[in-house]
Amino acid sequence: MILSLATAVCLILVFPRFNFTWLAPIALAPILFACARELSWKRRFLNGWAAGFVFWFGVCYWIQFVLEVHGGLGRWGGWATFTLFSLLKGLHLAIFAALAGLLMRRWWAMPAVAALWAGIERTHGPLGFTWLQLGNAGIDMPVPMRLAPILGVYGLSFVFAMLGCAVALVILRRPRRELAWLLALPLILLLPAAPAPEAGDQHALLVQPNIDTEMEWTTASLTRVERDLAILSHSPGGHLIIWPEAPAPFYPSDAEFRAYVEGVARSEQSYFLFGGVAYNSERAPLNSAFLYGPSGQMMDRYDKIDLVPFGEFVPNIFWWVNRVTKETGDFAPGSRIVEFKVNGHQLGAFICYESAFPDLVRQFTRGGAEVLVNMSNDGYFGHTSAREQHLALVRMRAAENRRWILRATNDGITVTVDPAGRIVYRGAPYQELASEVSYRYLSNVTPYTRWGDWFAWGCLIAAGILLAVNKRSFTFMNGKETTRGG
Repeated sequence: MILSLATAVCLILVFPRFNFTWLAPIALAPILFACARELSWKRRFLNGWAAGFVFWFGVCYWIQFVLEVHGGLGRWGGWATFTLFSLLKGLHLAIFAALAGLLMRRWWAMPAVAALWAGIERTHGPLGFTWLQLGNAGIDMPVPMRLAPILGVYGLSFVFAMLGCAVALVILRRPRRELAWLLALPLILLLPAAPAPEAGDQHALLVQPNIDTEMEWTTASLTRVERDLAILSHSPGGHLIIWPEAPAPFYPSDAEFRAYVEGVARSEQSYFLFGGVAYNSERAPLNSAFLYGPSGQMMDRYDKIDLVPFGEFVPNIFWWVNRVTKETGDFAPGSRIVEFKVNGHQLGAFICYESAFPDLVRQFTRGGAEVLVNMSNDGYFGHTSAREQHLALVRMRAAENRRWILRATNDGITVTVDPAGRIVYRGAPYQELASEVSYRYLSNVTPYTRWGDWFAWGCLIAAGILLAVNKRSFTFMNGKETTRGG
C-alpha cells in the first residue's frame, strides 16, 4: 500500500501546482514494483484504487472549491461529492494495478505495461471525465515532445510508463535482457525537432473582461459590462477580435444583444469571435462560439461538443448536485465541427474544457483550420492550480497539431501558444485587459492530426491481447492467484 501511495504522490507532484516534472519517468515505478511482488489481484486492485483516489483527490482538489462555492453544496456537501468523484476516478488506476501485476512477470513487461497505461488513459474521456495525462508532464521536454505531433500526448505517456517499468525491473533485479527495450528510445532523436520560434505575421485582439462569476445580472450590470467590452474591443488595426467564454447572459437570439454585437463588428470593421448561449430545436441551451464578419453579419456558429460535468450538465450518479452555470436546464452537446472562414483562411475554436480532448481538437485542424482558438472561463477555479493545469493541456494541443493557439479567458490565463507548445504571450490574470497579439496561419498536417488516437487505442488492444495470450493461467482461491505453466 505504501508503495502504491508513493506513486500517487509522485503523480501529484509532477503537475501544477508543483511541477516536479523530472518525476514523470519514475512515477510509476513504486506501484509497479509492488504489483510485481503481490500475487493477489484483489490486493493489487485495492492498492491501485487507493493510489488512484489519492491522485485524483490531490490533483483535482479544486473541484471541491467549485462545488462548494459555485455549486451551492456548502463545505461538507462539496467534500462529500468530491470524495465520491475521486473514488470513481480511482478505479482506472485500480484496474491498471490489477492487470499490470500479470504483465510484470513476463520478459516483455516494459512495452506491455506501457501499452496498458496509455490505453487506460485513453478511456478516461469516454467514461465521463478526463484531465491530465502523464504525458502532459513532458510539455517542456524537447526530446519526448518530438512524439507529440506523431502519437499525441499518449506517446509521451507510453515512454514515461516504460521508463517507470524499467526502474521497477532494475529494483527487482530482473535480467538485464528484459531492459533491452530501452534501446528503442534513442530512436526518438531521429524524429523532427520542434519548429524554431517564429514571429507571427497576423494580428488579433484578445479581450479578458475579468467578469465576476457570481455577478447578479440586471439590466444595469449587463449594460455596464457591454460598454466596458466595447471599449476593450476597440482595435484600430482591424484585427480579429476574440472574447472568451464568459459568465454573462450573452444571447445572440435576443434582438437587442444581437444588434449590440453586430455593432461591435461593424464599428471595428473586424471579424469578431465571442462566446454565448444558443438553443437547439428542443430549446435546450448550447454553449456556443459565434463569428460575426466586418459587415455585422453572423458567419457561423460552433456548439460545444464535450461538456463539463457539474458545470454544464450533472451526471446521473450525482443527481443531487447543482450545476455551476445558471441556465434553466442542462446544456445539450453540439454535434458539428466548424471551421470559421476569416479573410480567406480557416479558424477552429474549441471551448474551455474541450482542450482536455486531444482527438476533438485535432478534428478542427484536420478539417482545415489554420489557427486554433481556445475560449475559456476559468473564473470558477478561483486562485487554484487548475488554471495552470488547463494551460498545460492547451499547450499540448498546439504541439500535437503544430498550430498557433490564441487563448482568450475571462480572468486568466490569456495566452498565445506557438506550434511547438511554447508560450509567446501571457497576460496578467485577474485583470481587465485587451492584448494585441500576433500569430501565423499554417496549413501543414501532422500524423497525429491525420490519424488521431490510433496509437492509444492500439495500446489498449495490444495490452488486452498480451493479457489474453499470457501463458500463465490462473485461478482465484482465497484471494490468491495459483499459477502454472511458463
